[in-house]
Parts: sequence; C-alpha cells; structure tokens
Amino acid sequence: MSRIQATFDSLKRDGRRALIPYVTAGFPYADITPELMHGMVAAGADVIELGVPFSDPMADGPVIQKAGEAALAMGIGMAQVLAMVRTFREKNGSTPVVLMGYANPIERYDLRHGTDAFVRDAAAAGVDGVLIVDYPPEECEDFAAKLRAAGIDLIFLLAPTSTAERMAQVARIASGYVYYVSLKGVTGAGHLDTEAVGLMVPRIREHVKIPVGVGFGIRDARTAQAVGSAGDAVVIGTKIIQLIEGRPRDQVVPRVAEFLAEIRQALDALPAAVPKNAAGG
Repeated sequence: MSRIQATFDSLKRDGRRALIPYVTAGFPYADITPELMHGMVAAGADVIELGVPFSDPMADGPVIQKAGEAALAMGIGMAQVLAMVRTFREKNGSTPVVLMGYANPIERYDLRHGTDAFVRDAAAAGVDGVLIVDYPPEECEDFAAKLRAAGIDLIFLLAPTSTAERMAQVARIASGYVYYVSLKGVTGAGHLDTEAVGLMVPRIREHVKIPVGVGFGIRDARTAQAVGSAGDAVVIGTKIIQLIEGRPRDQVVPRVAEFLAEIRQALDALPAAVPKNAAGG
C-alpha cells in the first residue's frame, strides 16, 4: 500500500479531510525546503505537494510563476528537488510527498541521466506521487505503468470544464487522488465558488473512486472549511507562497505553520465525513 493510500485510509476511518499544502521547491531560500516541509507536517499537513520549478509554467499564476523563477535563479532543478525529498525522508518516513510540475524537467532529467532515470531516482528519494500538468491521461499510460511499478502514484487534474469522458479517462489511470481545480484559469485567479464545488465533486465521484482533493482559490480557514465539506482534501498553494515571499528566513516556517494550523483546526471542526469511496479505489 502506498503512503498516499495509507494516509487517506487513515483519514477516512477518522472522518477527517486531508490538508495538502503546496510550496515551490527552493523558495524563498534555496536550502529551506526540507525544514519547511517538516514545519508543515507539525502544523497538520497530511500530504505535501512540492512544486518543481520550470521556466514556462502554463497553469501557474503570477505568484507561483515568480516563485519558480526565483528558485530557478538559485539553481534549483529536478536533481535538487529530489535531494530535498531525500533530506526530508531522513526524519520523516510516513508523510506522502507529491512532485507537481511539467513534463519538460522530467524529460530533461531522463536525457541527462538515462531512460527512466526519473522514475528510478524519484522512488529512491521517497517520492510518493507525481502530478504532471501537461501529461494528459491518453498520452501517458506507459509512464503511469512505470510509476506504478515503482510504487509512485500518478495524479491528474480535473477542472470545471472536464467532461464525463475526461473523468472516465482519468479514472482509468489515476491513483492516489485526483486534484479538482476549482477555478477556470491559473493558480491564484478568480473567486472561489464553494457552491459550485459542492455540485461538481459528486459528479467527479460518479467516475473517480479515489479521493478528490480541491485546490485553487483557497485562501483562508473559511474557504478551506467550505471546500472540505465537499472534497476529501484541501490543497493550498498560492496563499502560502504569498505568505513567505520576502519574509526573513527565520520567520518563514513559523508563519506557514501558524497559517496551516488555522486551516487544520477549521477542517477538523467539520462534522465527520461520510465515506463515499474506498480511498484506494
């Protein structure tokens, strides 16, 4: 059983929702990420999404784009991201880590280190899942099979515009959880319509039998709680990047921990979730 499935199974038994924070690897300081990851876990994070910096991030808004550019300028690439995960795993062997990013850094890594080197090295580092924005399900079945063989889940995005056909395609290949992008547009854009989320998540569950996480537009405890009442997990990224941008190093981890503790408290105040699907499919 993967760490992701074990985590969601445990949360399901307790009727709780997963808290999944996102941070760009190497931001705002090149060597702070493992420390920040530990701080997130201590504050109540159940899964960590670690953004792999890329120069042309099509789905990221200006806040996360800027963070990625800053990390790239400090020399953070896939090799450094995997090293961060290895460092994190020295003290934490249970919290799932998901790499979120784009195809180019993975393909470049394989060009430099050999065919399937990314899958091999990600598994060795302790990566539990990958979410590749520009890998549609119909084009990555072989990649999904290689990841699965290495014990890594392949996670997909669904959007308000996703058709039943696309949901079925994702359901056939995805494992771990799916990430419902609750807004049209890029990260950090627009106003979150929590009522629309409440209508869409049951539609997704008609096709997808693994947990459904909801992200984009969640900025505080109130919206996290509203989204948590519909989904199995709440994903928060842009707000965290905004909180740490330009902050002195010694304030980064405490500020994120303070914010996530508020979100954790709000999610845990929700009534116990009624199980809708088996977490492992």
